[in-house]
Formats: sequence, C-alpha cells, structure tokens
Amino acid sequence: MDPITVGSGKPNRSADGLRPRPTFQSEIPDVPVTVERPLYSQPDDGRPLPDIGTARANMAATHDHPQGTNKNNWAERHQHQSVLQQHCEFFDRDRDGIIWPLDTFRGFYAIGFNLVLSVLAMIIIHASFSYPTMYRIMPAYLPDPFFRIYLGSIHRAKHGSDSGTYDNEGRFAPQKFEDAFAKYAGGNEYMTWGNVRSLLSGQRVFADPVGASAAFLEWAAMYYLLWPADGKMKKEDVRGIYDGSIFYDIAAARRAAKKQ
Repeated sequence: MDPITVGSGKPNRSADGLRPRPTFQSEIPDVPVTVERPLYSQPDDGRPLPDIGTARANMAATHDHPQGTNKNNWAERHQHQSVLQQHCEFFDRDRDGIIWPLDTFRGFYAIGFNLVLSVLAMIIIHASFSYPTMYRIMPAYLPDPFFRIYLGSIHRAKHGSDSGTYDNEGRFAPQKFEDAFAKYAGGNEYMTWGNVRSLLSGQRVFADPVGASAAFLEWAAMYYLLWPADGKMKKEDVRGIYDGSIFYDIAAARRAAKKQ
C-alpha cells in the first residue's frame, strides 16, 4: 500500500518546499472513516504556520492568520490571557475576572440575542459552568450562591465532544481548528449547518450527554449569532468567535445601526 501523508493523499514536500514530508499514513482505505474525514494539511505556498500542531496560549493563530487577530491590536492587547479567556472577556463587563449572570445576559443581548434567548443563555451557562470554575475559590468546594463564573479557572469548564480547538488549559490548537473544516466541511472556507451536524456527530464521544449537549448549544448559538444569508459561516468569523474578537465587532455594528 502506498504511503499517504496528512491531508494530501500523496507523499510530497513540506510546506516550505525544503524537506520531504514523512511518508506515514493518515488515511486507510480499509477504514473508510479515515478517508471520509481527512486531516488538514497546510498548502505549499511557502508560508507555513510553524508548529501547527502546537497549541497557542494567547492567540488564535491559523495558516491565514499566523499572528492571530491583529485588528485593533487584539493579539497584543490580550497576550496576558489564554484564548479561552479572551473568548469570555466580552461578558466580563467590569474586567474583574468574574462574570455574573447579569453580565452574561447583557452580553448576549448586546450581540443580538432577544430577551428570551439571553435569559436562557444566562441560566444554562451559569448553571453549567459556575461550579467547575470556582475550584479552590469557595471554602469546602461549596457552590457559589450567585452562580458567578471565574475566568482564572475557566479552563476547568471545558467539556468533551467538542472540536478540540481549545485544549484542556484553554489554549488554541490550530491543527484542531483546521481539522474541523477539513473533516466536516470538505476543506472549504466556510461551514454550513449541515456541516455542523456532521461535526457534532463525528466528535461526539461515548457516554458524554453533557458534553454533546453543550457542543450542540454552542454551535447553535454560533450559527444564530452569525446567521449567514447564504447559510455559510465563514471560517474567519468562526475563528473570531473562538478568540472573542468578533463579539465586539457585532456589538459595535448593532450600536451604530440603532443610531441611524
């Protein structure tokens, strides 16, 4: 059997054109799922993202955005935060590292969710994620009576059955992010709701109803937020949700629209 390299299906040279790619197999015809869900391989355009398999602590780096989000100096201004913390920062209204339920309600309402959905988001998010994030904060591991979420330990709220783009410490894993589009969106620069359904099914792990439910709600909220006219969520917009930068853009656009 001929060796198959990551994503391409043929042995060739590395993205920098200098080193031969290792001839290992990422697809096996006898195991169809490995062919149906190919891994992402960087294009040979002479500008590869270095160490794409290494998660970035403080920037949502991809092949197209190797330095993360540069708009408004986002990556530089948030270098002290993990990408998962950046994702949540928009909802921390007073920047004290603690998200109150009312903060979440106001945040969702500001980015276009209606009153009912904002209330539901507040209840679901704080009922689910308050307790795991208060690790070693409240005495004797008692639950927070105010259901606050603590960003300093937000990584403890990571759940299973997701894309794996956030690692267990809240870093951003470029390879996993790109794999989601390679496996479930045909390598396109967008993702449809049908692609999302395939992702949710493919990433679901055994005996994980909580993680699977959380993943569904997160992707459903993402689609509702972006609500693409053509039904295609752009990869760049999805990346902006992962590092939270797009929340500010959407909120600003809504404020400007109300003034007109």
